[in-house]
Amino acid sequence: MKITAAEIFQSVEDIRAKSPLVHNITNYVVMNNTANALLAVGASPVMIHAEEEVEDMAAIASALVINIGTMSAPWVRAMFKAFGRAVSAGVPVVIDPVGAGATPYRTQTVRELVGAGRPTIIRGNASEILALAGDRRTTRGVDSTAASDEALSAAQYLSEKHQCAVSISGAVDYTVEGRRVVKTANGHPMMTRVTGLGCTATALCGAFAAVDKDGLAAAAKAMAVMGIAGEMAAEKAAGPGSLQMHFLDALYGLSREDVAGRLKIEVA
Repeated sequence: MKITAAEIFQSVEDIRAKSPLVHNITNYVVMNNTANALLAVGASPVMIHAEEEVEDMAAIASALVINIGTMSAPWVRAMFKAFGRAVSAGVPVVIDPVGAGATPYRTQTVRELVGAGRPTIIRGNASEILALAGDRRTTRGVDSTAASDEALSAAQYLSEKHQCAVSISGAVDYTVEGRRVVKTANGHPMMTRVTGLGCTATALCGAFAAVDKDGLAAAAKAMAVMGIAGEMAAEKAAGPGSLQMHFLDALYGLSREDVAGRLKIEVA
């Protein structure tokens, strides 16, 4: 298997041409950020979490993204309902286990959610992936206390258990499905100083999953584009505040040459 710059940019063009509807049940810290990122890359975001309508929206969406960041009982019920309807409708589902390992309630809830159906992609940082797989180490809030490569075996375990792709974000991103492993090394350290960029990566996974049926390829492409846009933004930014602005601009104006000239990807 190979994932080339040309294939990545073809998916970007597919998103721009098709403007897939990406249904997000996400946390209110990042709603604006992730909606703007999806718009910038060419997708059409909808941020709906009411129990009364999530099933209807999930059924007509091109992808469903579930992010557990700011949980409450009604939102959790909505997540389960939307997940079930999306799976029955053949809609790809991306799950972000934000803060898994931080509290027993959060960890148990996301384990039950992931086990309630077959997600297409699970995307999180190393600590979250380790916690989801049953590692007893705790997460510090929503930040990772482990390097991405430390969670590789946990990601492979989750991938085989749930028959899905698992993406671990970090200084180097790893995306696995079974024994297939893709490593992407794009990005910039300043990205860790902006809240919600991990959640943005998850939302972008939804956009790419909407146009690429291979969960591993979709997630790896999303992580590559995320990292490349982050690099481009950091070169123009004076700090985290302006990084956010330049990041959206980079996504919006991303070219074939940008991807070809910057891509750092390895497929094992």
